[in-house]
Amino acid sequence: MRRSLILAAAAALALGTAVAGPVAAQSSPDVFYAAALADPVRTEADRTRDAARHTAETLAFAGVAPGQSVGDMVIGGGYFTRVFSAAVGPAGHVTGWQPAEFVAFAAVYGQALVDIAALPNVTAIDSPLAAPAWPGDLDLIFTAQNYHDLHLTQVPADSAARANAAAFAALKPGGLYVIVDHFAAAGSGLTAPNRLHRIDPAVVRAEVEAAGFVLDGEDTALVNPDDPLTANVFDPSIRGHTSQFMLRFRKPG
Repeated sequence: MRRSLILAAAAALALGTAVAGPVAAQSSPDVFYAAALADPVRTEADRTRDAARHTAETLAFAGVAPGQSVGDMVIGGGYFTRVFSAAVGPAGHVTGWQPAEFVAFAAVYGQALVDIAALPNVTAIDSPLAAPAWPGDLDLIFTAQNYHDLHLTQVPADSAARANAAAFAALKPGGLYVIVDHFAAAGSGLTAPNRLHRIDPAVVRAEVEAAGFVLDGEDTALVNPDDPLTANVFDPSIRGHTSQFMLRFRKPG
């Protein structure tokens, strides 16, 4: 029933028409994303994080829809992979990428790949951080809270440039590249990724645009004005409540 609501809501969005039954009681986007969040493919632990992560708003910002091909870049524990799986439905597909370096660092990252690979519309990949092995013709590549890792001292210095080039090559013309990460102070350059696990969005924008993308939108749903931007994101004083930016880039064409 939940999957049928997702598909019906998406059809209404595409056609600009009302949908009979429960979908008609609310705006179609609200119903579509609520149904994706409620899908049984997601864990209870996922659901407890939805309010803080503004998941429905994030999906809407990324334009996630049934039938899409989505790349989840650095899946972590698979939180977004599972909700993408629910949202794109059986006609869509999700490729979840965990960098091989993460898998080698901690067993939990390898287990997350095993878990998402069990989903019928998900493929798990674990190529090196600077060389994501994306399939072609993706509609969306999405990454949350991990772009700064491309600038850690432990990884090759050109990792960000190579990852952005790989994203550009993998996306369809008009495809979207959406980046969510923890704010660092303006002008902090590349000092914050290692010290604080944060990054200045101006750095992200410059790097992604250098790969050929154009900025398509920004959103403030995850902004927390009480975050001083100076604490490590794992500091108990701010963990789970950091101020985060959302940037949406488009591949021209």
